[in-house]
Amino acid sequence: MKPLEKFLKKQGSHLAGRAGAGPGAGPGGLQRRPSVSRLLLPGFLREPAEEPERGMEPARPGGDGRWLELRPPDAALRSPSSFSSEELSPGGGEPPLSPDPAATCCWPPGPPDSPERLLGALLDRLGGAPTSHGQGCGADVLLDDVILTHSLFLPTERLLQELHQCFLLASGGPSPGWAASDARPRKRAVLTVLLHFLETYKGILQEEESAGKVIKDLYLLIMKDVSLYPELEDEILRLHQLVERAELKVPEEIPPPSKQVKPLFRHFRRIDSCLQTRVAFRGSDEIFCRVYMPDHSYVTIRSRLSASVQDILAAVTEKLQYSQEQGAREEALALVAVASSGEKAVLQPSEECVFTTLGINSHLFACTKDAIESLVPLPEEIQVSPGDTEIHRAEAEEIANHLTAFHWELFRCIHELEFVDYVFHGERGRRETANLELLLQRCSEVQHWVATEILLCEALGKRAHLLKKFIKIAAICKQNQDMLSFYAVVMGLDNAAVCRLRLTWEKLPGKFKNLFRKFETLTDPCRNHKTYREVLSKMNPPLIPFVPLILKDLTFVHEGSKTLLDGLVNVEKLHSIAEKVRTIRKYRSRPLCLDLEASPSQLQTKAYVRQFQVIDNQNLLFELSYKLEASS
Repeated sequence: MKPLEKFLKKQGSHLAGRAGAGPGAGPGGLQRRPSVSRLLLPGFLREPAEEPERGMEPARPGGDGRWLELRPPDAALRSPSSFSSEELSPGGGEPPLSPDPAATCCWPPGPPDSPERLLGALLDRLGGAPTSHGQGCGADVLLDDVILTHSLFLPTERLLQELHQCFLLASGGPSPGWAASDARPRKRAVLTVLLHFLETYKGILQEEESAGKVIKDLYLLIMKDVSLYPELEDEILRLHQLVERAELKVPEEIPPPSKQVKPLFRHFRRIDSCLQTRVAFRGSDEIFCRVYMPDHSYVTIRSRLSASVQDILAAVTEKLQYSQEQGAREEALALVAVASSGEKAVLQPSEECVFTTLGINSHLFACTKDAIESLVPLPEEIQVSPGDTEIHRAEAEEIANHLTAFHWELFRCIHELEFVDYVFHGERGRRETANLELLLQRCSEVQHWVATEILLCEALGKRAHLLKKFIKIAAICKQNQDMLSFYAVVMGLDNAAVCRLRLTWEKLPGKFKNLFRKFETLTDPCRNHKTYREVLSKMNPPLIPFVPLILKDLTFVHEGSKTLLDGLVNVEKLHSIAEKVRTIRKYRSRPLCLDLEASPSQLQTKAYVRQFQVIDNQNLLFELSYKLEASS
């Protein structure tokens, strides 16, 4: 039995849970992402149920059990993933991403504090208020930590209102650590925080409608001081450029014209759509979607990505031309997600962003409640036809390079704050996490693609050759520093339905058997993926990490301690979260350069890689496996 087979048999062959993006669910299902307090990642990302080694018992929060232990002021900064398996946080290997200790010696700034006082401490340091170690000590790190995590303890609109108030009071009188006669340092500090906020949020500010008016009011207030403080001219010019670029929405303003409709995964499998460079999705973006009826007829609606189930049903009802009288006489429609396995999930009217949380081969059905039990998957999702696909024609290097290029596009589309929102704000809908959801779906899709292609190949010799090609693809992806594709391909080969093909594996050359054993060792979750973390720490950007493991680390931090207790902010927890986000920032700090030709054959391979046809029903995969080799 292969090292991961035990886990795969228990967890199925899903990489990101039932919805393809929602962690913690079973094969082929449609369970929506659970509430934040119950967020769990897939079982194969957890530690195996083995006897823990001496010294590996996870450290418990100190004191009342609700706080991470605060480091002494002179301790070096470390991210949650940089600790060894014998220490507090997950196994490490990643180098610290913070500035040198001299710049961060004052972090954390004391014990847990209220949100307002924490913001005040930040402004003091940025303005040069004296500390025991010098002017503004540790201000840059503290600024980045607060901006990346402020939504956990101080809503965006309230943060901006606090900054607005601080700017107004800057000339009002003396404050501790400040000279009463000089308001410039305090105003510069507010300006610095606002600039960093705008640069960090960038495009997603368009979704922060409630904050748009506050930003504009603060911007106008700052612009009045241009003549008074000419030394702030450079900062104010940057502020003007950022505000213009953000295209902020204000509720009472006229809404902008509708944007171009963007193609989502698996919506109308069109070559022209799948060959386009992927761009980031926002909740206000509009997409086309098919909603099916029980008889498999469908209506096509145009909807916002963040639309609620209630909004989708209203659009469907309008398309079906239900009159108000008819709607009053008949039972209201319900929206149901149906997977290829036949499993159904009734979506609640208040749920939002349902498009990106559907499973790989799942579809939306609108029907009355008494018709829910009669719903069946679309025929094309349960019928399979063996035969040669593009994988048999294309070279392993071509496919691996196109995988890396596509996954880099998807990875680049994810805003760094989506990682925080996914773990801490999953059910709030304050900012959507569509791009992260799509990448997690893609993880699951690649894993099922590997199993599908092998199990649809009926000839033994050709199947063994295909197995060899997938191992080559994994090796090239690793060489490309695309650990997401590498992990997904290896997990696909470790699918229990593929592992049991004894005759196929026996025909594999010994060289490739040994190589695959090394890959299994690298993806082994023992000691919190220690081997993988060590390999990752030796890579330089650009690289694509195994994203589900980042979410696991953030979940570890989240579940390990409270964010707020009696109104006080756990600053050490905020720093741990921000460190992980800075890790993601480092991975994308350089552009990816791959030499991909634009020949017709390359475009054909590119289209194939971006629109996989996969079987995501584990039971069906086992049926195919037993047809190929009845006994193992």
